[in-house]
Amino acid sequence: MSTWTVPRIKEMKGRQKIACLTAADYATARLIDGAGVQLVLVGDSLAMTVLGYETTLPVTMGEMLHHTAAVARGVTNALVVADMPFMSYQAAVEEALANAGRFLKESNAQAVKIEGGTIRGPLVRAFVANGIPVLGHIGLTPQSVHEMGGYKVQGKVTGEAQALLLDAKELALAGVFAVVLECVPAALAREITDAIPVPTIGIGAGADCDGQILVTNDMLGFRSGISPRFVKQYASIGEQMATAFEEYRKEVEGGLFPSEENCY
Repeated sequence: MSTWTVPRIKEMKGRQKIACLTAADYATARLIDGAGVQLVLVGDSLAMTVLGYETTLPVTMGEMLHHTAAVARGVTNALVVADMPFMSYQAAVEEALANAGRFLKESNAQAVKIEGGTIRGPLVRAFVANGIPVLGHIGLTPQSVHEMGGYKVQGKVTGEAQALLLDAKELALAGVFAVVLECVPAALAREITDAIPVPTIGIGAGADCDGQILVTNDMLGFRSGISPRFVKQYASIGEQMATAFEEYRKEVEGGLFPSEENCY
């Protein structure tokens, strides 16, 4: 069992900030885990960052199970959470339970993440009652991109803000071990964080959340032209890779690689 368990993550609230990142493959997961990151999310954002889809909606259970298993093999200490893909949990509780169980049984995840607030209360209760820990997710919920009319900040007006606060409270009562707050005003995120007994994990939600999460491809600069305001780019790996690939091509074309030292 990993060092970072669901109860230990919950106990971090008010004591220490929680560092979280996404991963979609063994090698990246191993490096993230080695850096001491406490929670690794196999986010459905891999639909765009890894699989080339325009949104998160097309990614399948099979694809998410495949990537989650790879990540879990690379992690020793962090808590591995699997994002449940669009329509894998919305239709019926029985189907949702079966799909969530597959992430724990087949991919060795320790928890699942689902999007939505008060409407997900009964589902969270069913998951938790059956031994499946749940990470909630409110605010900008990418699986509802069409209903929201795009990727927009949520909770900027009073009615939306109060609804999100109620959503967070309901999710906490239902039994989630933490709640992701995506793209909400910092003041609202602070209010939610103070109002619920479980940690909040912010992404574009200010500095007062109990933890932070970023999509690894974004913070490493893999995706040119993609720079949401909430992303801090810690490296330019994409540029370095492009330079290396070009140098390799030129050396092959010019007969410089392989050199004598690269031959048997």
